[in-house]
Amino acid sequence: MTSGKKALLYGLCTVVLGMLSLNASSADLRSIEVWKEGDRYHLVSESLIGASQDALYAVLTDYEHFKKFTSAIVASNNVEAGEDGRPRFYTRMQGCVVLYCHTFVRRGYLLLTPKHDIVAVSEPDESDFEFSREQWQLSAEDEGTVMIYKFEIEPRFWLPPFIGPYYLKRALRSGSIRAIQRIEAIARGETPRP
Repeated sequence: MTSGKKALLYGLCTVVLGMLSLNASSADLRSIEVWKEGDRYHLVSESLIGASQDALYAVLTDYEHFKKFTSAIVASNNVEAGEDGRPRFYTRMQGCVVLYCHTFVRRGYLLLTPKHDIVAVSEPDESDFEFSREQWQLSAEDEGTVMIYKFEIEPRFWLPPFIGPYYLKRALRSGSIRAIQRIEAIARGETPRP
């Protein structure tokens, strides 16, 4: 190969790699724990997201974005605030455990401490969960934001014994990495990867 062709090939590779890195994720899942206690499932994770705290807070308080986080959420939107003034949300999720598939709904409200803390509480009378609570705690670190995520659910629907709990815990764990990468992309103003 001539030196001119090598230089052209090197230049082309540099451009392609540069384009790929524009949408590269710097999201780092630092830790994750998933466990079952009684009828409740718990997930706690810590991630470093390569986006500003303000941008991340804006994404996590806008339920119009949630269907972009994971394929399990098939519909999500903001709902008119309640009489108490609290922001409200709606999500419809679909999931399968082995051959058992189920669609379930969560409706609830948000408790907000601007830029730092978001708590989503589902209302049992309007949801398919006896209990469901999510919390995102945000703090700036270096060039990004540390996001501590806590999720606690008690399904009202039946999960096949022995198989259901295992698959639910596995799905929560495996979906977390893709979800934080997508959240980061949206917070950066990018299109998340499928």
